[in-house]
Amino acid sequence: MKANVTYWLDETAKRLPDKTAFADEKKEISFKELQRQAKAVASQIIAKSLFKKPVVIYLEKGVDVLVSFMGAAYSCNFYSPIDIEMPANRVNKILEVLDPALVITTSVLKKTFEQYDYQGDFLLFEEACEAEVTQEEIDLARAKGVDTDLLYVLFTSGSTGVPKGVTITHRSVIDYTDWVTETFAITEEDSFGNQAPFYFDNSILDIYSTIKSGATTYIIPKNLFAQPVPLLEYIREKKINTIFWVPSALIVVAKLKAFRNVDLTDTLKRVLFCGEVMPNKQLNVWRKFLPDVLYANLYGPTEITDACTYYIVDREFSDDEPLPIGIPMANTNILVLNEKNEPVTGGETGELCVRGTSLSMGYYNNPEKTKEAFVQNPLNPHVPETIYRTGDLVKYNEYGEIIYLSRKDFQIKHMGHRIELGEIETAVSSLEEISLCCCLYDEKHQKIVLFIEEAPDRAALGQDVPDKAYINGRISKLVPEYMLPGKVVALEKMPINANGKIDRVKLKESMEGHSA
Repeated sequence: MKANVTYWLDETAKRLPDKTAFADEKKEISFKELQRQAKAVASQIIAKSLFKKPVVIYLEKGVDVLVSFMGAAYSCNFYSPIDIEMPANRVNKILEVLDPALVITTSVLKKTFEQYDYQGDFLLFEEACEAEVTQEEIDLARAKGVDTDLLYVLFTSGSTGVPKGVTITHRSVIDYTDWVTETFAITEEDSFGNQAPFYFDNSILDIYSTIKSGATTYIIPKNLFAQPVPLLEYIREKKINTIFWVPSALIVVAKLKAFRNVDLTDTLKRVLFCGEVMPNKQLNVWRKFLPDVLYANLYGPTEITDACTYYIVDREFSDDEPLPIGIPMANTNILVLNEKNEPVTGGETGELCVRGTSLSMGYYNNPEKTKEAFVQNPLNPHVPETIYRTGDLVKYNEYGEIIYLSRKDFQIKHMGHRIELGEIETAVSSLEEISLCCCLYDEKHQKIVLFIEEAPDRAALGQDVPDKAYINGRISKLVPEYMLPGKVVALEKMPINANGKIDRVKLKESMEGHSA
């Protein structure tokens, strides 16, 4: 059994030494060179007598980041990427929680990082990747490591304003990657088109499936995700056959009808998505133009090593139906618990909870938040057994598949009724006039506020923006009267956060003025 993900890189570099592992806009790297550079970086880290310590990676998104990840892993330390565009306030909060032992960066970026609240040691990437490899020291380090050692810490937003560092072990990533490569039959013949930032857990699938299987990952230039036709042309040019994107990225392609300009029939084989709800209206556009592609909806928070359930789309859905999040992944158990901590029955709504190897070890340096979310399994009082409470409300459909309803935070009490805002969003998403939508609740004015982004072709034709009366008239056949929005706010462009999801925080900040 492998206790460290770097053993995959050793095997793949031996089997496919000259094959391209990763490529960005500026460079590409073979598996053999990835291994050499990562070991050189590891040798420099080991020389600083670090073991099982946090190592911050502060580099532009690209091949060098992945070399650094593997360097940290070879040295039996764990990495935590910080985006170079991240606001200084957030960087300082992360540094306060993490207290890193080392920062890997470049001589240019080091000047920026020195402005943050960090007084520790630096390793310059351009020097470290060309250093001598001390294989014996690497072997000694890995011999001391076990599979429950941390591989990385990724920071999510905390409700108190303090970022939460999600800790994930080698064992969890190995378990998840084994499942991905087996379920989707990933081999050295495949190529990924990476969309997710490397500080976002969706990137784990691209990175480690590539390292294990010998596939190739192309790091797609960020600016292309605002240009659907050049984006699809890039996929065709690079012969990318597998993508794992957030739904917002897929929606942009669908709503701008890019498929009419670029034919990917003989290119794409798999379209996987995760991170937020994928509306069937836009998925049906993809399915219409690319009917032979395998489509899969993955679900899971960062605390579950990216995903814990999946649904391979195997039947037709109308635009107003919710897409299932499916069934548990292998070696993962899903508990759907009601308010009495009992398993739900029939179509009862409950909170999705998870147990299994995929679980995070908790939040770094944050025992209070860890105790809130990672709790004893109430169905097993006999031995210590941790489950993670996701805070997501779900139910089972007639096929025994799990249907995501909304966050517990998004469940509201309005006019005496308990409402899942996600149900309203599913209904509104089915309207052809609407491109993106988001529902929030204005507690002060006791009002459901619906934010919409109009379909781009309608805006271009100068057609009227759908108003509240029109929208409520259309969705009144899909949801009861008490769920109809009390206010509709039309936006020229829906705010999107750094992970590619709808930015609910910004919408909430703007809501006070809109809903008065």
